[in-house]
Amino acid sequence: MQKQPAPGTCHFRYTQAQEPLPDPACTPGALSPAVTQSNLTQTICNPSGYTKGIRPPVSVTGPEKIANAASYGDKDSLHDSEYDHLISLELGGDPNDPRNLWVEPPSPGHTPGGGPNNPKDQVESKLHTAICSGQVQLRDAQQAIATDWTTALAKLKLK
Repeated sequence: MQKQPAPGTCHFRYTQAQEPLPDPACTPGALSPAVTQSNLTQTICNPSGYTKGIRPPVSVTGPEKIANAASYGDKDSLHDSEYDHLISLELGGDPNDPRNLWVEPPSPGHTPGGGPNNPKDQVESKLHTAICSGQVQLRDAQQAIATDWTTALAKLKLK
């Protein structure tokens, strides 16, 4: 299990629309050294799949999720939160670096008990498509999503 920040030292931020953002001091994002602009077709843009081979198992991430929730002082049920990669695996984020993982609380409109709802996933998919089609550079997409996933598409002039 990866070492997590001390309990209660991290703080969620929220956009004006109340979308959750991680504490940049605790969760700044971390990149996989295996993914570069020059090897996209062998890694994240490989049609045979990339993320399933590098995603840590629940036996690893389950205890980390509990410890990370404590770092954020999150005492709510974790059923509705997602242990999320700030820079997703499909964008070349590190699979198990604690600087790239955070317990993401539910977004507005969530039905309690309904499990995670994560509109960030749609942003990640659009960025992945843009990277693999050559519309944006890998590093630009990684920086945009790590800064604020809610503004990443606009920042890169994508829809």
